[in-house]
Amino acid sequence: MKKAALLFLTILSGGLIAGPPYDTDDPEPVAFHHWEFYLSSHLTNNLKQWEGTAPHLEMNYGVVPNVQIHFIAPLAFSANQNEKTNYGYGDTEFGIKYRFVKETAWCPQIGIFPIVELPTGNPDKELGSGKVQVYLPLWIQKSFGKWTTYGGAGYWINPGTGNRNWQFFGWQVQYQVLEKLSLGTELYHVTASTMDGKNETRFNFGTVIDLSEMSHLLISVGSSIKGTTQAQGYIGYQLTF
Repeated sequence: MKKAALLFLTILSGGLIAGPPYDTDDPEPVAFHHWEFYLSSHLTNNLKQWEGTAPHLEMNYGVVPNVQIHFIAPLAFSANQNEKTNYGYGDTEFGIKYRFVKETAWCPQIGIFPIVELPTGNPDKELGSGKVQVYLPLWIQKSFGKWTTYGGAGYWINPGTGNRNWQFFGWQVQYQVLEKLSLGTELYHVTASTMDGKNETRFNFGTVIDLSEMSHLLISVGSSIKGTTQAQGYIGYQLTF
């Protein structure tokens, strides 16, 4: 059970760095001198076990043109059936998103988003990995009228006994249904992050609702097509200014 918990903590960490409310990310940084704040929860259920954040605080800031800094401070939980639910501070996340190709009529925008996960959570309570993890992704995005699509791949450096480095491959498509409402879906694949783990393919359906120019509600739900994830979800409030 503990190896399964570590697998889902690792995959969940990948979810945290994504483009909310999706697990797949995009290359578009926050605009220069602009802020994004999120108060969110990300949940995953694997048979008899729940893992997630409740909640986590995310901050993004456009420090220079085409570059944002990124920070996540999570309150994590791990709940196994018939066992005590553990709750406490999880692994802290820092990152820098850099867009090195801007979008044109024919060219997509392209960027990188290296992430470092610091082991501030308690691995004995399944609230953290216990090791420094590094994520190295490349993201691509293109818009066509009301349609936007993005995706890419990333490589996780995942040290620790019984662990292995693993990869993420994902793509997302969304449509601006109304001026203040978009709907989207994503499909992604993760390779095994432990020596005895298995690859997994998942999907999500999501929406972003603009409550005002500054306030936004983000929701997604999904499951696995291949794998043991029975349910996963994200709900968050975003403040931009």
